[in-house]
Amino acid sequence: MFNGVRCVVKTGGQWRWLPTDLPPWPAVYQQPQRWLTAGCFAAIVPDLRGSLRLAEGRAAQPSAAIFDRQTLQATPARGARAGYDGAKRTPGTKGPAAVDPRGHRLALHVTAADEQDRAQGEELARQGQDVTGKTVERASVDQGETGAEAAEAAAAQGIRLDVVKHRASTRGFVLLPRRWVVERSFAWKARFRRLVRDDERLTTTLAGLHFVACACLLLHSALPLLADSS
Repeated sequence: MFNGVRCVVKTGGQWRWLPTDLPPWPAVYQQPQRWLTAGCFAAIVPDLRGSLRLAEGRAAQPSAAIFDRQTLQATPARGARAGYDGAKRTPGTKGPAAVDPRGHRLALHVTAADEQDRAQGEELARQGQDVTGKTVERASVDQGETGAEAAEAAAAQGIRLDVVKHRASTRGFVLLPRRWVVERSFAWKARFRRLVRDDERLTTTLAGLHFVACACLLLHSALPLLADSS
């Protein structure tokens, strides 16, 4: 069953087109839906992330985070819940995310693309503190989080925002401190074709499949450490 959901998330194929060496597609579809509804993968990711950090000689929970958001173009399957991102001229879904300094997912909040960025910072801060046990002290954000409102919302959760800005004199691609970590995380996620666009009818399914991808990435990162320990 797990290999079935991994196949769908990785290849982006339809449930009905699963390989014949896997269980029948209705069974593979129904069981992951139960797992996603129960939040199984959202619970697995923090355990894997903590174990990996300990194996690397770090504290189990991070004291810093990076917040950012990404807009996914929506397909007709998502129904009427998507919005329109005027800045990127894209109809779809926005996925504000928080990662630790290693780029591993802490929190995810799926909204319509027309939701204001600053309104999502407090929810990310709350989720990040809940999953880490309130160990996060500071978070790096982009210029969209500038202002007293965003700072106060994060401070209410015990987090200080560090706004990373572009230099006015620079042009083209610039590697911004800290911010590149979350951009790399988005690139990791793009390897899972089901998550390149919003093809889900429910936001809970979309968020759950993101955590499936995170679990797969964490397991892949842990393989060299497990080989060394053996």
